[in-house]
Amino acid sequence: MIELKKVSKVYKNGVGALNGVDVTINQGDFVYVVGPSGAGKTSFIKMMYREETPSEGQVFMNGVEVASLKKKEVPYLRRDIGVIFQDFKLLQRKSVYENVAFALEVIEENPRKIRRRVLSVLDQVGLKHKARFIPAQLSGGEQQRVAIARAIVNNPKLVIADEPTGNLDPETSWDIMQTFEDINASGTTVIMATHSKDIVNQMRKRVIAMENGRVVRDEHRGEYGYEV
Repeated sequence: MIELKKVSKVYKNGVGALNGVDVTINQGDFVYVVGPSGAGKTSFIKMMYREETPSEGQVFMNGVEVASLKKKEVPYLRRDIGVIFQDFKLLQRKSVYENVAFALEVIEENPRKIRRRVLSVLDQVGLKHKARFIPAQLSGGEQQRVAIARAIVNNPKLVIADEPTGNLDPETSWDIMQTFEDINASGTTVIMATHSKDIVNQMRKRVIAMENGRVVRDEHRGEYGYEV
């Protein structure tokens, strides 16, 4: 479970990103975070994997206060979290297989288990046949599938996605969203910041809407609620 209690964030340049945010997200939830640009969506999700820490308030992950963790403890927190970005952030000189395997190699997983698990998740996202390709040989949708495979290869309890379909065409976006549906169906919590009105309105999950650093709406089976 994730809890943000009266979380505010002001950056060193004086820009306020979050203002008194109170949110609870339960294990297995699928949550869209929506709102206009600059509303605080990215700062909100970065709190959960301690890319950012609050100026005020507390963030809890399964009862652990995230900001109080020592620097050496943060990698252990992140083992239970998969993060997916709009621009994929793949290692361009490594193959599809190597990109996904890297997430397990850094935690010194058994090589035999790495091979078995990597091939399994590549099969799950439909890219097992392209395991030896490099990112430049893949379409944008395929690169995002590699990023998803890398994020879930360690069986995380939480997957966080920041605009994962932002650079993709509509048909590919729907294919990617089906993959997220499958991930969520396995019990993994999914939190996704998005500007995709069509996806949010048709998939009807929980919607947290943000404006000016505040949560202004939190609805189960919610709609996007903004013109795009």
